[in-house]
Amino acid sequence: MKFHYPQIFIFIGLQIFIWIFVIFYKKDKTFFIPKSTKKIQSNFKANFNNQNIKWRNRFIIYGTLFLGIASLGPQIGTKFSQIERKGVDIVIALDTSISMDSEDVSPSRIKKAKFELSQLINSLNGDRVAIIVFAGSSHLYLPLTSDYDAALLFLDQINTQMIPTKGTNLKSAFSTALSAFSDEKNIHKLLLLVSDGEDHEGEVINLSKKASKNGFKINTVGVGSNRGSLIPIKNKIDQSTTFKRDKNGKLVTSILNIQNLKDIAYAGDGDFFWFDNNRDTFEDILLKINNMEKKTISTHEYSDYENRYQIFALFSLLLLMIGLFIPTRLKIIN
Repeated sequence: MKFHYPQIFIFIGLQIFIWIFVIFYKKDKTFFIPKSTKKIQSNFKANFNNQNIKWRNRFIIYGTLFLGIASLGPQIGTKFSQIERKGVDIVIALDTSISMDSEDVSPSRIKKAKFELSQLINSLNGDRVAIIVFAGSSHLYLPLTSDYDAALLFLDQINTQMIPTKGTNLKSAFSTALSAFSDEKNIHKLLLLVSDGEDHEGEVINLSKKASKNGFKINTVGVGSNRGSLIPIKNKIDQSTTFKRDKNGKLVTSILNIQNLKDIAYAGDGDFFWFDNNRDTFEDILLKINNMEKKTISTHEYSDYENRYQIFALFSLLLLMIGLFIPTRLKIIN
């Protein structure tokens, strides 16, 4: 059992205190005319049925107590309801290669991507979401779920150090992301590939075309700018920052590969989005998701506490009515 308004306990406690005070303060029922003569008091008592008065007071006290309990909003047991949820399955494949630490997008590519994706997840309604992280290899980080709080928690922990294998293997990320989808045939499926597009391991155009024919929609999100940026590398010991260099000792500039990401999206019958300082945001992606035809993903039952204040309110009304109708005066027979 739980109560919807537990603060009412304060008033119930005050009510009980007042009852105890009234009962034990003075037992003489004529205390409200203490200065009257004994004859008046005797006549007063003779006209009332003390036993009925006691019972009337008890019914009123108990009725008021049940009214207080009803005011608490007691919730007891469980209630089962059928819930139909409509939406799409969304798998987010997020690039965690070190090039995503580049700061041509403020505050950095990876932080910009995480911020926009968190806003997107917060705005979903009924859709399921999964998260893939990838660099030189890929991993299913969060399976499909409709628990958005959990998705946000997992997203917040993502960084560019979580996958030791260096590089940006889009093909591996693509394959892992597609395997995360449900096998159900009638569910709309959306893959959101978020990366700077630096694919050093192979093409995914053919995979994107094949997935599109099987009912998948492939959207890509480029994170970065046209001018590119050096790739910062932080020293874990003294937190100093250096920049990545190639084998010849030259500084490496990471530039967003727009064309590669566009080709993947168009091959997958999807759209290309661009996270820059002044371009697309999560709202553009959300608009596309909301415009997709949504079908029932699952029908399930959930349990919750059921309000039971009606029972206590009914007892309160019954007891108060009985108390009010109990006669307290003696019948005078002529």
